[in-house]
Amino acid sequence: MNSSGPSTWQQAQQTLDILSALSYRTGDLDTYLHTIAVGVSQLLGIHWTVVTLCEAGLETVLASSIQMGDTRTFALHGRLVGTVIALGHALIVEDVHQHPEYGRAPTGYQSYLGIPLRTPQGQIIGTICSFHQQARHYSREEIQLVEMFAERAATVLDNYRLWQKERQFHMLLEAEIAQRTQELHNAHAELVERERLAAIGEFAAMIIHEIRSPLTTISGVLQRFKTLEIPMIFQEYLTLATHEAERQERLLREILLYAKPPLLQRTPLDLHGLIAMLLPQIRAMPSAQNRVITVTPPTTPAWVLGDVDKLKQVCFNIFANACEAVGAGEEVLCQITLAPPHVLLEVQNGGKVIDPEVLPQLTDPFYTTKPTGIGLGLALVKRIIVAHGGELRIRSAVGKGTTVTVALPFVQSMLPEHIADPTDSLD
Repeated sequence: MNSSGPSTWQQAQQTLDILSALSYRTGDLDTYLHTIAVGVSQLLGIHWTVVTLCEAGLETVLASSIQMGDTRTFALHGRLVGTVIALGHALIVEDVHQHPEYGRAPTGYQSYLGIPLRTPQGQIIGTICSFHQQARHYSREEIQLVEMFAERAATVLDNYRLWQKERQFHMLLEAEIAQRTQELHNAHAELVERERLAAIGEFAAMIIHEIRSPLTTISGVLQRFKTLEIPMIFQEYLTLATHEAERQERLLREILLYAKPPLLQRTPLDLHGLIAMLLPQIRAMPSAQNRVITVTPPTTPAWVLGDVDKLKQVCFNIFANACEAVGAGEEVLCQITLAPPHVLLEVQNGGKVIDPEVLPQLTDPFYTTKPTGIGLGLALVKRIIVAHGGELRIRSAVGKGTTVTVALPFVQSMLPEHIADPTDSLD
């Protein structure tokens, strides 16, 4: 010990005071390690002490007895700390200028005492390093004193790391449980929905069969009446009745179509190619008359794996709704975009903004905002898109109108012999 340092009794009392003040119960690791660094410097009468964590060839200063700059991580190679880690025991260098082989000391410091932090399992995880500005001798008692603090620091650091690992494990476990719970919930909901739709399908098929037979008879009789010479007023009644019978027939077909699970015959196809082939038929629809339909293609082919007939049905429905929302001479915009892992088909109209409360209901079966609508069009579109592993989104805003987005899984690469020609299924 230095002759100017505290007496043995004073040093022992200081040691007891510092040790009694050390408590990790608060969970404040920084304060705990800072107390050790300051305590070692005070007890040894030395200028600077640091507590470091050493992992993967790097030394990170966790606590320091004096104020440090922003840099707190250093490479172990060529440094005194690296030697302590390599030796696995205390390193005492009374004059670093005379023993440069042990490594570099911080600028302005001449003597060094390094004690490894060894866990109860024997693993060295860091050091307590003390630096002095002049050459200095370290007594055996001083070394033992620092080793005692190193043991406390090693235990606390080891427990802290174990706590961190356990905490991280519990967080991952909770996330995994939440994910699995959600998956089970989704699977159960999907199973319930399938059973519900299956029951609806069976019931609908039975009801439709019972209704369709007499409806077909009624339609046939009405057609026969149209061939007769009857007064004009009765011809108007007959036309009205015929239209109503046809409307009921369409309703029955759509209900049966919605009730049945969509069975897909998937083939690789270019979505833009499909739209391009359908454009003449889309522009010929009654709702599209005198509307301007503009299609912006993607920069590269937009390959999807889909059922051509089902996707054709989706396109006709979406474009018909968009055209009905705007007046003659107005524009309907269609854009196809690659946004891996999806291909996006966006159809936008500048019509009246849809109420935000109404938007989520548009894909509900039998919900419609049209006076003569059935309310199965978008519901059927959604079922087809979901069956393809895709997503249907509808948004509406002032100044932008309404945009319907179909997101389908993008297929990265296609062999030419496997590519479907969309025109094969065109009527």
